[in-house]
Amino acid sequence: MSNQAPNEARVIPLRPAARPTGAAPVADAPQRSRPALAPRQTPPAPRHREPLWRDLVGDVLRRERLAQERTLKDVADAARISMPYLSELERGRKEASSEVLAAAARALGLGLTDLLSLAQGELTRLAEVRPARRRTPSASRHDGMCLAA
Repeated sequence: MSNQAPNEARVIPLRPAARPTGAAPVADAPQRSRPALAPRQTPPAPRHREPLWRDLVGDVLRRERLAQERTLKDVADAARISMPYLSELERGRKEASSEVLAAAARALGLGLTDLLSLAQGELTRLAEVRPARRRTPSASRHDGMCLAA
């Protein structure tokens, strides 16, 4: 049987209680040494960064706005979104909903399909510039299928 009062929960602290400076360690607490931490290593940077969809869409929005010689304020007002938000979309800082993208596209005289098609074209152009990944001979011969002997 437990020696706790019936309506009291047993609390196990996640961290040891802070000791006042200069206080000696509690006698019954086990002393554990921490292992030395290895120096933090940064992961190697990928050779080619895949473009993010929000960057591609933002580039298209900005390019179309500038081609029409319109201001951020003009397009933001027409799309009924805030000017700082439109700026963040163009810079690829925000991931917009389809409703916001459609509103921004309409404000530029485009449909949502036009905007996404232009972004897809930009993605295709960037993929052609990057060198294609090489497939291993065994993978290209069997296209990933295992053949039983």
